[in-house]
Amino acid sequence: MNKTIYTGRLTADPEVRYAKDLCVARYTLAVDRKYKKDGEPSADFIRCVAFGKNGEFAEKYLKKGTKIAVTGRTQTGSYKDKDGKTVYTNDNVVEEHEFCESKQINGKQSKKEENGMDGFMDIPEGIDEEMPFS
Repeated sequence: MNKTIYTGRLTADPEVRYAKDLCVARYTLAVDRKYKKDGEPSADFIRCVAFGKNGEFAEKYLKKGTKIAVTGRTQTGSYKDKDGKTVYTNDNVVEEHEFCESKQINGKQSKKEENGMDGFMDIPEGIDEEMPFS
């Protein structure tokens, strides 16, 4: 089985190209390591590539610093560089993206949150008898 799951932040905006009608988005995720060396935080930088609808999603919604969870599969490859030397690659082919943060974007609240509208309604005093789950 070849299945990967990563949670991290984009290190830069996705690079998007179109091959005919197919969207191809490439980006790098900074994924924190569980254990720190000498108390210093460390991360792995995972190269991701998203095709088709996943690529279009990345182009439209993902930006530098966005925290996401990605599921996919590891794909290895190789190519010859300009000097004829073989370069080996490891990419995570994205099958799903999922946001990992609330409505806050880069430390800013959404307009609804600024106005105190968090999606919940205040329950008036003295209505306990009418509530179905009290």
